[in-house]
Amino acid sequence: MDASTPTPVPPPGCPAHALGGRVPLYGPEFAADPQAYYAYLRHYGPTAPVELAPGVEATLVTDYPTALQLLQDNGSFRKDARRWRAFQEGLIPPDSPVAPLLSYRPNAMFSDGAEHARLRMAITDSMARIDTNRLSRRTEQISDYLIAQFGSRGSADLLGDYAKMLPLFVFNQLFGCPADIGDRVFFGINGMFEGVNAEKAAEVLYGAVGELVALKRNAPGDDVTSWLMQHQVKLTDAEMVHQLALLLAAGAEPMRNLIGNTLHRLLTHDDYAYRGGLIDEALDDTLWENPPIANLAPHYPASDMEFAGQWLRAGDLVLVSFAAANSDPALASSRQTGSNRAHLAWSAGPHGCPSKDPARQITVTAVENLLNRLPDVELAVPDDSLTWRPGAFSRGLTVLPARFTPITVSPARTMVRDAAPARAEQAAAEPSPERTGMWSSFLSWLKK
Repeated sequence: MDASTPTPVPPPGCPAHALGGRVPLYGPEFAADPQAYYAYLRHYGPTAPVELAPGVEATLVTDYPTALQLLQDNGSFRKDARRWRAFQEGLIPPDSPVAPLLSYRPNAMFSDGAEHARLRMAITDSMARIDTNRLSRRTEQISDYLIAQFGSRGSADLLGDYAKMLPLFVFNQLFGCPADIGDRVFFGINGMFEGVNAEKAAEVLYGAVGELVALKRNAPGDDVTSWLMQHQVKLTDAEMVHQLALLLAAGAEPMRNLIGNTLHRLLTHDDYAYRGGLIDEALDDTLWENPPIANLAPHYPASDMEFAGQWLRAGDLVLVSFAAANSDPALASSRQTGSNRAHLAWSAGPHGCPSKDPARQITVTAVENLLNRLPDVELAVPDDSLTWRPGAFSRGLTVLPARFTPITVSPARTMVRDAAPARAEQAAAEPSPERTGMWSSFLSWLKK
């Protein structure tokens, strides 16, 4: 920025000056218009000083080339959160809302070097075994079940009634969760991300996953849990629990937002209806302009260093803003002529998302089936009245109210062939009348 260019002022409501120049990435003002914040952050250069929550400071990468450089540099930067200096020095409040997501756990997300390669190989190889045709049928069946719950009303919250629930159902099937375990996985993941008694929710999630691991040790099935367990790297039960919890929890929140944000885009941009590749194009545009995870990919300098013109100390928390990098003004022209999938929404480098292909397939199938079943669906409220969930990491709506012509969904079993092999392991946890969990209800519906 040259001397003749005026320095941008913080967006309305941004108390950056009061924070010593750090820009807060939380609160309703940031949630309402994050792009205004990213535009302001760019005046610092490729990186900017931010506050993720009260008392939690970080450096945020907002520039696309710099973000790519960071994500691909596993020599200068580490992922092991035990290096986080502020946390180790007791500077992070124990009740900080961001601590559960950033604190170290022994999984692939927080590992480096040979250990990361080992854990990542097991995850990647196991996810690669997913049958794409079977996944589409499973997703469509779950979509039918969810639509059947609200179709006759003629209205629904497409986020709470659909986008939030569908990934959890799909993952429970992919990972072979019987009814009682699946219900607790639902409770745990929802509680962790909603912030409702999050510590208890995490305890329930890890307890349920531990039981799933024990179950699959004795009775393996045709599912990701069993494939992960049978992998040549020979994960211990403790390692299994942490990798499964990572896959289940880290998959549910982005998928919820991706389905919701894509539906929002389709319902607010009429021009998609007049172009080919309706859903695929809307999905790619969403990943560019409204990615489900806006800011994350925590990294820590291995030593004191200069990076992108800024001096960093060993153990400083550095994050990537996928949302800011994707909207980098320097990309505007190249995006028009280059690949529409060169965004960073799936991250990049050795820690790039290992499940992007299944995630894309689930999203396309979920959105397509909903639009086919509810062809006249539309927003029930003005677009500018919708609100977005606050927080530094995720980008998702609070609700997505819609209306449509009421329908009756036939309880046709589009996946009876897929359900049959799982009957034996489900029988041990047959939903009893007193069980009212969502996963139990779905399994009961499946067998009608």
